[in-house]
Amino acid sequence: MPKEYSDIGLIGLAVMGQNLALNIADHGFQISVYNRTTEKTDKFIAENPNTPGGLVGTKTLEEFVKSLAKPRKMVILVQAGRATDAVIDGLVPLLEQDDIIIDGGNALWTDTIRREKALKEKGLRFIGSGVSGGEEGARFGPALMPGGDKAAYKELEKIWNAVAAKVDRKTGKPIPGAAPGKPVKGGVPCATYIGENGAGHYVKMVHNGIEYGDMQMICEAYAILKGVLGLKAAEMGAIFSEWNRGALDSFLIEITADILKQKDPVTKKPFVDIVLDTAGQKGTGKWTSVNALDMGVPAPTIAESVFARCLSAVKEERVAASKILKGPKAKSYTGSKKALIEAIHDALYCSKICSYAQGFQLMREAQKEYGWKLDFGRIAQIWRGGCIIRAAFLQKITEAYKKNPRLANLLLDPYFNKTIQTAQANWRKVVSLAVEHGISVPTFSSALSYYDGYRSARLPANLLQGQRDYFGAHTYERVDVKRGKFFHIDWPDAKRPQYEA
Repeated sequence: MPKEYSDIGLIGLAVMGQNLALNIADHGFQISVYNRTTEKTDKFIAENPNTPGGLVGTKTLEEFVKSLAKPRKMVILVQAGRATDAVIDGLVPLLEQDDIIIDGGNALWTDTIRREKALKEKGLRFIGSGVSGGEEGARFGPALMPGGDKAAYKELEKIWNAVAAKVDRKTGKPIPGAAPGKPVKGGVPCATYIGENGAGHYVKMVHNGIEYGDMQMICEAYAILKGVLGLKAAEMGAIFSEWNRGALDSFLIEITADILKQKDPVTKKPFVDIVLDTAGQKGTGKWTSVNALDMGVPAPTIAESVFARCLSAVKEERVAASKILKGPKAKSYTGSKKALIEAIHDALYCSKICSYAQGFQLMREAQKEYGWKLDFGRIAQIWRGGCIIRAAFLQKITEAYKKNPRLANLLLDPYFNKTIQTAQANWRKVVSLAVEHGISVPTFSSALSYYDGYRSARLPANLLQGQRDYFGAHTYERVDVKRGKFFHIDWPDAKRPQYEA
């Protein structure tokens, strides 16, 4: 028999919503569900009659709200933007003080800040929670990044900790998801309170930006293995499987190996060879890059991964250009195949370190801008399981911030510093080789440029600032005067004495 009132409710029964609802019910929580299309609700309930916690279908928003225990907790999983606002507008007249709305979509963090403020004025509480892991994560354990009213999160914490992915308390390794109805027990949940208002959705956005970078870097490694060594898909699949047993151990490396080994069911050719080379995107990588520009934080590797998808989209133009624009003459690689594969591995790992360094730098600046207090070690830990970028490497980030919570940049941590010192010769070799062979490697090369720029005590921006002073009287600082004093020369008569601006 169902309880009189459900522990939580969920609105939006697309695939993510259905899977998260089943995950919640698997953990013994009764959940009410509502979808704008009643037929979808009825079908969902009929197909899942015996969940441990129980599913309660509702036909109207009024019925949905009345079915929930107070303070009511309602998860919204609909399309981000106007659809989310429409659902909130429909709920507000039906709610009472201290009820809690949880937005689990990929919302823009500034929208979350706006919504939280508006609902607070009405006596309602709002949580913007990043949910990462795709359909499988939602079903068996996602990484959860909630932000907003901290007291409201305390009301939700038990449920969020229960349904989140789990990692081993000692090793930090993910605990595999269980079968339906048999949730994972024990371990550290990949969920934690991130910070006030939009912090949760902001961190989820940066996660997605890093994800764009990871995916593009893997594609560049694949392009070099194929373009320089001429390897077949299955051979590359075996290499990625081998890499997944070492420092590059991650979900994305694992699935890349599976994809490369897969045959197309229709043609029996390697699956990857029959997929059109145009990549889609949903915008979160772009948001990350635009925000990095707004904040003045260098995140070139993440941005290049977005631009790579944009370039892939102009397929017809590229096909036409390929008949006109010529690159270097094709040549066979005569070096050691084994050594080059190892070098590509190192280039991928070094580029990955720089990409994550950029993402964490961006979050560090955002916490200053919005007054958040972000625990970067804990953020890395909750990304260790459930989410798309889950990787063994994240444990090293957790350890880095545990040793030094004020770490200015991941590159300065002893482990990452040593790793790059050991591997950078291979990294440089691979980027050079790709250029010689005419293979586009925007994230590998931008990550290397970021590293070389960050380690440089003096950059050519001195000349740039001289140019700005010449054409726009933008002033400049001097190396022989304390920082903070600005000067200008009366151009083009530079013989005239300089003066302080």
